[in-house]
Parts: sequence; C-alpha cells; structure tokens
Amino acid sequence: MAWITILAFLVTLVFILWRPRGINEAIPATIGAIVVLISGSVSLTELGTIMQTISGAAITIMATIVMAIVLESFGFFNWVAEKLAEKAKGSGIRLFWYVNLLCFLMTLFFNNDGSILITTPILVMLLNNMDLKNHQKIPYLLSGGLIATASSAPIGVSNIVNLIALKIVNMSLYAHTAMMFVPATLGLLLLVGLLFLRFKKDLPKVIPTKVTGLSLPSYHPLKQSSMYVTGKDRSKFMRNILLFVFAVRISLFFASFVSIPVSVMAVIGSLVLLGWRWMYLKIPPGDMLKKTPWYIIIFAFSMYVIIYGLNNIGLTEWLIEFMRPLVSGSLLHSSVMMGLLLSVLSNIFNNHPALMIGTLTLMNMDLDLLSLKVSYLANVIGSDMGALLIPMGTLATLMWMHIVRRGKVKITWWEYIKVTAVVIPPTVLFTLVMLYYWVTWLF
Repeated sequence: MAWITILAFLVTLVFILWRPRGINEAIPATIGAIVVLISGSVSLTELGTIMQTISGAAITIMATIVMAIVLESFGFFNWVAEKLAEKAKGSGIRLFWYVNLLCFLMTLFFNNDGSILITTPILVMLLNNMDLKNHQKIPYLLSGGLIATASSAPIGVSNIVNLIALKIVNMSLYAHTAMMFVPATLGLLLLVGLLFLRFKKDLPKVIPTKVTGLSLPSYHPLKQSSMYVTGKDRSKFMRNILLFVFAVRISLFFASFVSIPVSVMAVIGSLVLLGWRWMYLKIPPGDMLKKTPWYIIIFAFSMYVIIYGLNNIGLTEWLIEFMRPLVSGSLLHSSVMMGLLLSVLSNIFNNHPALMIGTLTLMNMDLDLLSLKVSYLANVIGSDMGALLIPMGTLATLMWMHIVRRGKVKITWWEYIKVTAVVIPPTVLFTLVMLYYWVTWLF
C-alpha cells in the first residue's frame, strides 16, 4: 500500500509537470487519486473530510474566476492595456513599474493562477504592438510573472493552496493577513527592486505613448466575442467596476473577522457582477457553465487525496522527526528554517503538494499556537516565493512559460534561472526575517 501510494504521487507529479500534448493537469491528478483510493491508504469515509477541507477554498476561487470572466465581457482588460501604455507616457522604465503594479493588483483582486492566465497574454499583446525586440520584452514579462505568483503570499485568498492550508491549521483569513501582509509586501518590494536593477540596462528608454488595434490573442482563456463597453463614459464605467471588485475583496476579510464563510461573500459578489452584466450587456449568466474552469476543483480535491494518502502511510511521522529540530529554539529559527525547507521542497516536488505536506506535518507536531502560525506562514513564503527559483516550482510559472512561448517571445529555462538565482534567495530570506520581527512586534 505504501509503495503504491508513493509511486502514484511521483508519477502524478511527473505528468502534471510534463503535461504531454497539453493534457489538463486534473486528469493525471484524478488517476493518481483513484490509484491511492484503490490501494487503501485513503478510505471512502475520509473523502468527506477532504471535501469539507477544500470546498470553501474551491468555491472562493471559482467565484473569483467568474468575476474575471465578467470583467472581460466588459472589455476591462483591453482597457487596462491601453491605460498602461497611456500612463507610461513614453517611458520604458515607467512601464516596468506599472506592469509590476498591475500584476500585484491582479493577484490581490483575483488569484495567482488567474493573474498569470489573464495578464500575461495582455502584456504579450501590448509589447508586440509596441514592436519591442525579444530581449526588451523579457524584463516586463519575467518580472510580471514573478511578482504575480509571489503576490499570493500577502493574503491567503489569492491562492487555492493557501486557502486549503488555512483550513487545515484553522487560521482565519483575517489573522493570516494581519501577520503576513506587511512582511510579504516588504519582500515583494525588495524583489521588484532587485528585478529592476537586474533588467535596467535591457529596458527600452522610449516606447509608443498610444497603442491601437488591441485584441486578445486566440489562446487567451477569456477570449470571446464580447459586447465591449464603449463610448465617452467607458473609463468611468471601468473604474466603477474596479471599485466594486475591490469592495468584494475587502468584504472577504470582514467576513473572516466576523466568522462568516469567506466563500459566501465571494459567491454573492460574483452573482451581483453577473446581474450587472446581464442588465448592462443583456448577456444571461448561463455562459458561465461553459467558461468556468471547473477542473480546478477536481485537481485540488485529487491532489489532496494523494497527499492525505501519503500522510496516512506515515510520511508526516518521518517528517516530524526531521522538522522538529527546525522549529525548536526560537521563532526566528522556526521562520527561517521552515521557509527555506519549503523552498527546497517546492522546487523539487512543486509548491502545491509541498505546502500541503508541510502543513499536515506541522499539525501533528504539538506546537504552541504562535509557533504553529509562524511556521505555517514561513511555509507559505517558501511555497509562494521560494518556489520561483526554477520554473517547475509552481504550476503558475509553467503556465507563464507556455503562454509567453505561444506569444512568440523566446525565453529558456536557463535564462529564467539566471535571473531567479540572483533575486529569489535574498527575497525569501529577507521576508522570513521580516515575518519574525513583525509577528514579534505584533504579539
């Protein structure tokens, strides 16, 4: 049973990262979960516990994606691309900072995978329209991809794995943000600063001030024949939509603070936005059944079944003996060592299973509440930021590389690693130290 479970995990991981012929990652995850169930390492009764653990996170992420699809119906993302070019005022350096700000906000407003899937094709479209050379496009795309993925650390709601892990450690979204937002945001500022220093010489000094004829590429996940909002009041309408999305995002933290399920507020927000679209563009909400990527729920459920199986065959018991010395002594020691360990595990096994395994292990170590929370948050930093060292560390990064190549921008794994090897280690270490000082001051 143990060997079958371990083999199922490793084979599933290989197929998820390899994705032969573009196979959806939910397919190998589902097959792996079925094998684990047949092996007996996870019982049928435990499936209910697993579903209860992931359901809230999955519903929240699905509602967020629905909101993104509605925004594209309004032509929001084309409007954003035009505004980026306009705000840059002909400066390639100014565009760099605006691109990274956009990627940060997209992850905070939606989620890291959504930010990559939505924003990267828009940036490719914009940069191609500006007729930049390949080496001039890479600074914007690579820094944007890194910031979009790392920006899931400050708030737990921006990453489905973070939301599932929050459920496991019984930590509220509000508490997570209170302890994590400041140190993680400081880490992001350091990361974008290091990226700017690394890319400064490659950034074009002058770029076009206006772009025309922007159209989402055919491979964009939200590509559709939309009835875009046009006219002189377009900017005002888009700002109102953006304010509404921001209000929905804030409501998630308020819901967490008063013990209302976060998923309830996310669903209400998406339903209101769907009604708004129906009223304004006369598009009924039925199209969401086809456009929403339901496979994300299947993927998250299947991966957790596999990880639960590894937990049941004793993997966490072995990890407890290995990790106990790492979290003993001081909170600083816990923060730095756990964060670095999860960074290594994420780059070897991908951050999704690494964070789940690390979190389940922490729950069985009988830690005091503060040590548990600091160790967990350090795990998140390692899996959200430290995992960016190589492309296979996160699914978001692999998707980013695939989208960039489809946009005819050439970047190799070696070119990627030459940048991340310089900027990711100091960012992770700095953020882990800041986490310790912030939590110590806060409590």
